[in-house]
Amino acid sequence: MNLTKRSLFTGLLAAGVAGELGSPAIAQQRVEIQFWHAMGGVLGERVGEIVKRFNDSQTKYTVVATNKGNYDEVINATVAAYRAKKAPQIAQIYERGFMAMLLSGAIVPVQELMTEKKKQVDFSDFIKPVASYYQYKGKLMSMPFNSSTPILFYNKEQFEKAGFAAPADTWGEFEKQLYAIKSKGAAECGSSLAGDYFWSLLENYSTVNDQPWGTKSNGYDGLDTEFVYNKTRVVQQAARLQKWVNDGIMQIAGQGLSPEQLFTSGKCATYFASTAAHGGIERDPKIKWSATYLPHEADLTARNSSIGGATLWVMKGHKPEEYDGVADFLEFLAKPDLQVWWHKATGYVPISRTAYQMAKSEGYYKDHPTREIAILQLNRGTPTPNSQGFHFGNYTQATFALREEMESVFANKKTPQQGLDDAVRRGNELLRQFEKLNAGKY
Repeated sequence: MNLTKRSLFTGLLAAGVAGELGSPAIAQQRVEIQFWHAMGGVLGERVGEIVKRFNDSQTKYTVVATNKGNYDEVINATVAAYRAKKAPQIAQIYERGFMAMLLSGAIVPVQELMTEKKKQVDFSDFIKPVASYYQYKGKLMSMPFNSSTPILFYNKEQFEKAGFAAPADTWGEFEKQLYAIKSKGAAECGSSLAGDYFWSLLENYSTVNDQPWGTKSNGYDGLDTEFVYNKTRVVQQAARLQKWVNDGIMQIAGQGLSPEQLFTSGKCATYFASTAAHGGIERDPKIKWSATYLPHEADLTARNSSIGGATLWVMKGHKPEEYDGVADFLEFLAKPDLQVWWHKATGYVPISRTAYQMAKSEGYYKDHPTREIAILQLNRGTPTPNSQGFHFGNYTQATFALREEMESVFANKKTPQQGLDDAVRRGNELLRQFEKLNAGKY
C-alpha cells in the first residue's frame, strides 16, 4: 500500500472511529431499562413522550418502552419472561394483578428501592385511595402510574329537554330522571352500559356506599377472605341494572357502536366511565356534555370511589446499575410537574396532592371543571375498610366469573340474587386456590 492510499485508509478509519464515538457509541454506553406496558393508541403516544423526556433529560440511562398488548397480555408476558430469566426491569400491571405480583417473589418493592437509592419522593403526599391500594404493611409496593376512577358523563341538552339541570345525587332520583328522559323523547335511552360496568357500577357502587365486597377488609387483612357482595346492597344495584336493561332505559352496545359511541352519538343520555374517557369524549363535538359524581343511596353517606388503572412494578434479577436507572425513572415520573402534564394529556388523576394543587393554582379546572371530579371523588371522606380498595387473589378470574353471571342476569336467565350467589361461589373457589398456593406469604 503506497503512502497516499495508506494515509487515505488511515483517515477513513479515524473518521469511522470518530463516528462510532459519536452518538451511537454514547447510546450504547447508556444503561438500558426495559419498560413493558399496555397503553395503545394515543395513550401509547403519551407514554412515548414521557420516555423521551426522561431519556433526553440525562445521559446515563435509556428507557425502552414496549407495548405488550392489553393488561392481561402484559402480566402473562411478564410472568413468562421472569420464568425464562428475561423479565423487563419495569412492567405496567393493572390493579387486579396486585396480589399476584405482591406474592410472586419476583418483585422489588418500590418504596424500598427508592429509599435505598435515596430518591426524593414524598409517598405521604400520594392521594390516599391510590396509595392504599398498592401498599402492603404500610409500604408502597409499586409506583402508581395511570390511576383513574369512574364518574358520570351526561348530555346537558337531553337533561334540560326533560326538565333537569343535571343528574341527581341519589340513585332513586337519578333513576326517575332516566325514565323521564326516555318517556319524554329527550333521548333514545337513559344510559349506555360500559364494558367495565363491573368496576364502575358494581365495585364502585360498593365502595361509594361503604358496602363490603369481601371479608377481612376486602382482603387486606388475610388470604382467608371471602366475597360477600351477594349479601349487600350490591344485589339491589344488580336488580336495578337488570330492570333498566329490560325497560330499554340502559342499552348494551352491540355491533356498530361502542358504549362510548352510544353516548357521544346522542343515543344515550348518560355514560358511567373512567375519567380517562375524557379524551375520547372531548374529541367528539356532536353533543354538549358535562360530568358529575357517581350517585349514592339516599340513606347512606357517600364515600370515596375506588381506583382503576395500573402501576409500575420493578422486577427482580437485574444489575445494580439498572436499578439505579429504574429509581431515577420512577423519581422522574413522580415529579409534580410531570404528573400535571400527564393528568392534562390523558385524563388520569395526578398521584399526589401537590400535583393536584399545582393544576388547581394554574386555573386548569376553571376551564376543565370535569377533570377535577375524579380527584374530589377519590378524596371524599376518609377511606374505610370497604372503600380502600381490593386485595383479592385470582381477582382477574373472579371478575370474569362475575361478568359471566351478570350476562345471565341481563339475559333474564338468572335473578340478580342467583347470579351474584353463583359469582360469589365461583369467586370464593378461586380465593381458596390462591390461599392454598400462597399459604404463609401474606
